[in-house]
Amino acid sequence: MRSYTVVVEKDATTGLYVGSVPGWPGAHSQGATPEELRERMAEVIAMLLEDGEPVLESEFVGTQTVGAQ
Repeated sequence: MRSYTVVVEKDATTGLYVGSVPGWPGAHSQGATPEELRERMAEVIAMLLEDGEPVLESEFVGTQTVGAQ
């Protein structure tokens, strides 16, 4: 079983958790809870994998904290 990195954000307007796989067009979903988002992302990824292994357009590297004045 292969794993994919999902970037998760919480929409300030709707309160929904929004997830996407960096560099993989179409690999995104949303859910009311982190658990619901995880389930939905697993479904989306499984559906997309039916077309074969993805060719990712970019690779998740990490995050940085940057200060500004």
